[in-house]
Amino acid sequence: MRDQANETTNGEKPSRTDLRPLRTLVPFVMRYRGRLLLAFLALVTASAATLAVPLAVRRMIDHGFTGDDGGFIDRYFTMMIIVVLVLSIASASRYYFVTWLGERVVSDLRVAVFDHLTRLSPAFFDRSKSGEVVSRLTADTTQIKAAVGASASVALRNLFLFVGATAMMVVTSPRLSGMVLIAIPFIVLPIVAFGRAVRRRSRLAQDTLADAAAFASEAVGAIRVVQAFTRERDTRRRFANAVEKAFRAARASMAARAVLTAFALFLVFASVVAVLWIGAQDVMAGRLTPGALGQFVLYAVFAAGALGELSQVWGEIAQASGAAERLSELLAVQSDVEPPVHVVSMPTPAEGRVAFKDVHFIYPERADARVLDSLSFEIEPGETVAIVGPSGAGKSTVFQLLLRFYDSVSGTITVDGVAIDQADPEDLRQRIALVPQDIVVFAASAAENIRFGRPGAADDEVREAARQARADTFIAEMPEGYDTLIGERGVTLSGGQRQRLAIARAILRDAPVLLLDEATSALDAQSEALVQDALDTLMAGRTTLVIAHRLATVQRADRILVLDRGRIIEAGTHAALVGKGGLYAELAALQFDADRAPISAASA
Repeated sequence: MRDQANETTNGEKPSRTDLRPLRTLVPFVMRYRGRLLLAFLALVTASAATLAVPLAVRRMIDHGFTGDDGGFIDRYFTMMIIVVLVLSIASASRYYFVTWLGERVVSDLRVAVFDHLTRLSPAFFDRSKSGEVVSRLTADTTQIKAAVGASASVALRNLFLFVGATAMMVVTSPRLSGMVLIAIPFIVLPIVAFGRAVRRRSRLAQDTLADAAAFASEAVGAIRVVQAFTRERDTRRRFANAVEKAFRAARASMAARAVLTAFALFLVFASVVAVLWIGAQDVMAGRLTPGALGQFVLYAVFAAGALGELSQVWGEIAQASGAAERLSELLAVQSDVEPPVHVVSMPTPAEGRVAFKDVHFIYPERADARVLDSLSFEIEPGETVAIVGPSGAGKSTVFQLLLRFYDSVSGTITVDGVAIDQADPEDLRQRIALVPQDIVVFAASAAENIRFGRPGAADDEVREAARQARADTFIAEMPEGYDTLIGERGVTLSGGQRQRLAIARAILRDAPVLLLDEATSALDAQSEALVQDALDTLMAGRTTLVIAHRLATVQRADRILVLDRGRIIEAGTHAALVGKGGLYAELAALQFDADRAPISAASA
C-alpha cells in the first residue's frame, strides 16, 4: 500500500476502472443508519407517488371521458393533488436526509484522513509533497461531498424510478416491454464503457490539479526566496503551465462526460420513439387500449428519463470514485514507525537516562549513504552532553532517532532502560522537550504557541515560561500582548523572537530529557546571553543533549561527543578536547581565533 501511494504521487495511475473505491465510504455511512433509513423511506415514497401518476392517466383516458359520471374526473384530480403533495414532501425529505448524510460523511472522512496523517511517521512526508496531501484532504473530499450528497440523491431517485417504471411497463404490456428490455443492453453497455473513460479522465484531472496546488503551496511558502532571487516570472510561468495542464485534463473529462450524456440520451429516447410507434400499431389493431398505451408511454418516459439522468450523474460518481480511491490510498499507507504489539511501560518517575548501543542508520530515501555507523554512548540523568561535528556528521539524526521519528537499521536505543521500539511512541515523546533548529511558529496567538508545549497550562504558567525564556518583554510590546495573533510561520517575528518562543514552549513542557538543536543560533550576542541564562535554569536537573556549530555554546557541557561520518571519534570536556589537538581542536581554532591557522591533519 505504501508503494501504491508513492506511485500515485509520482503520477502513475492505477488501472482499476470500476466503482469499488466508493466502498471506502460504507463504514462512514453506516454510522448513521437512522438517517439512512429515513432517506430510504422518503425515496421509496417519492418513487411510489411518481409511479402512481400513469395509473391515474390510464383511468382518465379509458373511463373519464365517457360522460357517465361527471364527478369521476373531479375525484381523480383531487387524488392527483394528494399524490403531488405526498411526492413533494417525500422528495424534500429525501433531498434533506441524503444531503445531510453527504455532508456528515465527508466531515467524518476529513477528520479520519487528517487523524491518519498525524499518525504517519516523518518518512512518509519525506517522500510526499505537502500540497498533494492537502489537495487530497480538501479537493478530493469536496468532490466526494458533491457526489455523496446531490449526485447520490439524484442517482438513487432515478434508479428507483427506472426499476419501478420498468416493472410497471411489464405489467402494462409484456410485448412492448420485451422489445424495450432487448434494447437495454445495447444502451447500458456503451454507457458503462464511456463511464470508465470518464473516470480515468476525472482521475487525471484531479491529479493534475493536485500538482498545481502543491506547486502553489510551495511557492507561496517560499515567496521571500522567490522575490529575493527575482524568480517571480519563472514561478508565475510554471504555475500557469501547471494550471493549464489541469485545465486540459478537466476539459478532456468534461468532453467525455458530454459525449456520454449525448450518446445515452439519444439511445434512450430513440428507443422510446420506436416503442411508441409499435404501440400505436397495437392500438389501431385493438390489441391495446389508448389508456394502456398512454400509461406505458409515461412509464417508458420515466424509465428513459431516469436512465438519462443516471448517465449524467455517472460521470460525477466516477469522479467521486477517483477521489475516494486517492483517499483510500492515503488511508492505507502504514506508518514506518508503529507502536509495538506488546507495549513496555516506561518507568515512573522518569529519570532521563539515555543510551545508544551499536546503532546503525540509513535514511529510507538515501539508502546508499550510511548516516550512523555503530554509534554507542550513554548519558546519565541530569548530565549535559553536547554533540558537535561537521555538517552531515549525523548530529540531527541522533535527535530524530531518539524521538523515534525513524527506526534504526540495527542496534538499540533506550530511555530509562526501556528500548524505545518497545515503548509507546507517545509515552516516549512525552518525556522529551525539543527546541529545533528550524523553529515552527503557528498562525495563532503568542500564548497558544507557547501552550503548544503543554496544552491546558494555566495563563500564569505560560507567562512564567515566557519570562524564563526572556520572551515576555517583546510579547508585552505586541498590540494585544499574549493574545496577539502571530502571522503564519511567525513571519511577523524576528529569528531570535521565534527561537525564544520555542524555548518557552520547551520550558513549559517540563520534560526530563531536553534536546537543543542550535537553540541559540538565531540570537544576537545580547539575546544569546539572556537566553543562555534561561537555558542554564532549564537544563538544571535534566538530561540535556545539545547540538551546536557555535562551540561557545557547548563549553560548559559535562561531555562533548565529536561525530564524523556517523561515528564518535572524540569525547571529553572542552578543555580536554582542545588539548588533544584533534578535530574538535581544529573546529575550536577556526571559531575562537580567526587569525590562527587551522591545525593540520598531520598535527592531529
